[in-house]
Amino acid sequence: MSDDSSPETTGNAGADKPAVTGFDSTAQFVAWVRGAAPYIHAFRGKTFVVGFGGEVAGGELAQKLAYDCNLLAALGIRLVLVHGARPQIDAEIERRGLESRFHKGLRVTDLAALECVKAAMAVTRFEVEALLSQGLPNTPMAGSYMRVTGGNFITARPVGVVDGVDYQFTGAVRKIIADEINADLDQQNVVLITPLGVSPAGEIFNLCMEEVAEAVAIAVKAEKLIYLCDAPGLLDGDGELIESVTADEAQRHFDAGEGLTEDLHLYLPCAIRAVRKGVARSHLIDRDEDGGLLLEFFTRAGVGTVVSRDALFRLREASIDDVAALVSLISPMEADGTLVRRGRELLEQEVERFSVVDHDGVLVGCAALYPFTEDNAAELACLAVVPEYRRAGLGDQLLRRIERRARMQRLERLFVLTTRTAHWFRERGFSEIGPEALPQRKRDLYNLQRRSKVFVKAL
Repeated sequence: MSDDSSPETTGNAGADKPAVTGFDSTAQFVAWVRGAAPYIHAFRGKTFVVGFGGEVAGGELAQKLAYDCNLLAALGIRLVLVHGARPQIDAEIERRGLESRFHKGLRVTDLAALECVKAAMAVTRFEVEALLSQGLPNTPMAGSYMRVTGGNFITARPVGVVDGVDYQFTGAVRKIIADEINADLDQQNVVLITPLGVSPAGEIFNLCMEEVAEAVAIAVKAEKLIYLCDAPGLLDGDGELIESVTADEAQRHFDAGEGLTEDLHLYLPCAIRAVRKGVARSHLIDRDEDGGLLLEFFTRAGVGTVVSRDALFRLREASIDDVAALVSLISPMEADGTLVRRGRELLEQEVERFSVVDHDGVLVGCAALYPFTEDNAAELACLAVVPEYRRAGLGDQLLRRIERRARMQRLERLFVLTTRTAHWFRERGFSEIGPEALPQRKRDLYNLQRRSKVFVKAL
């Protein structure tokens, strides 16, 4: 029996071998790679749009991004990169003795500023292309060849006059030519987009990186829209990271101005609109987090904030297709004695008794209900949550789900046998009883060697 307290890990696998760099043991490394496998399968062939500002495009941050993009592309992920260049534009304007002008956070681009924009954008794009084209030995890009393409994918229009301010050559996206972007992606190219657009009249407009990334993600029906920003993600009123949030919840945080940095003030509305218009997920990731893209997408816990139209955690009843995932989920707790062993064949026979928590297509929790109708009772069994989510309240959600199922069957009490998590059940209204108070059928199966404690709760 397991709850939301972390089980101890045991065993000395790999103890006599040198640890893999960055991991405490070779066993930990193998476990990480195996844990990433479901995400690799899920994301292969999917389109990710990554938006990042000029702060990322220059220096060491860009080098790390190039390494991560190389790995994503090698795993079969279709990549569209949209870069910004605000600091580079500011520097070019200053170098020419001009002054940057903004209104409501948006650059006013006159003809002189447009020349600075074009120069800074061109240099920034070439620098990003150069980083993505590396193949040096002894680097993460050794032996790779990423074909980077671009094109006139964006038709633009002028922002016009707002509050009496003429934005001149500052523009907004009119149309994304998605077919051409998808054609490049189909040829296994990485598409790099510079936020400049051309009007049907041939005028060039300076566009916002975040709005271009949003429009591209919607147009190509991307699986993910990712922004690299100046914060770990969206923060709550106490400054704590919000790991996942629905679009409606994110809108409330934005309206209240909670936890918004300069980047989040710009990026969060785009992330919200994108998921409301069909993008599966939007992610806000710290641009200074080394390997942030990999940690967010190939570990269960992730590192940033994910914005989705609906809640990421989904409680549902298990099906026969979940048996393999259930085996993987509960086997570590069976190995350390927290749970009673159940063979795969038994799980296949009893899978309809299980409720599961599905996190973005991966099972991260389960619990089973075994009715004893002749005694108006039921057993809560096999409550398990993966370690990364044991503070997310999933154990409580599963308990409520099992209680609701028991009430629907008009059962009057719920009992549980546990060896390690007595305190968790006491805190949730269970009282300890002796094994002799169990239903007769369960009492006949009681394992005296395990000496499990028995708890009961009235329904």
